Amino acid sequence: MIQPEQIIIADDHPLFRQALLDTLKVQLTQTQWVEAQTIEELEQQLQTNQSADMLLLDLNIPGAHGFNTLIHVRNHFPQIPVVVVSAHEDQDTISKAMEYGAAGFVPKSTPVDTIFAAIQKVFMGDIWLPPTFTPNSKTQHVDIAESVASLTQQQYRILMMFAQGMLNKQIAYDLNVSEATIKAHATAIFRKLNVRNRTQAVIAISQLDLSEQQFAEE
Repeated sequence: MIQPEQIIIADDHPLFRQALLDTLKVQLTQTQWVEAQTIEELEQQLQTNQSADMLLLDLNIPGAHGFNTLIHVRNHFPQIPVVVVSAHEDQDTISKAMEYGAAGFVPKSTPVDTIFAAIQKVFMGDIWLPPTFTPNSKTQHVDIAESVASLTQQQYRILMMFAQGMLNKQIAYDLNVSEATIKAHATAIFRKLNVRNRTQAVIAISQLDLSEQQFAEE
């Protein structure tokens, strides 16, 4: 059995992450596992480990804002296949995840043996979907997804900070740049998203969030 050399797992639930790792390490004895609990940690790990064989991504890790992170990763690290591992397993969420570039979708309710099989299949270059999934040819929100994908790393980071309600001064301090630089980035972001201000930008990317009903169910 050929094993992945390195897999990044991005999930902020320590119990789930540890249980998954404990089981998969028995099967994938030669694989190095790299962990991230937030978008900031994931960004760092992706930059450091650009030759990783796979990313297991929870759509709800802090700062992710639904599908935005998946779109961003697929645009900036296209060489790393992404398998979404999510507590949401409705048809719409699975369909959108695949539409935005995921190589597989694994519900968290999936038995670990099946998760292992999904990892193997994606690692060999195939797609893996839950047996219960029925493909839907209808596409949604493609325009805003393409706009998010066009953002640079720094622009995407700033947009996510806008979504958190941070002020330009706070963002400038956190990123160690001037407020003028943040304003310049903001102008570029607004142009790419075809909006006039940060409120409209946040509303635009909210189209890619998971529904509030889904969040309530978690």
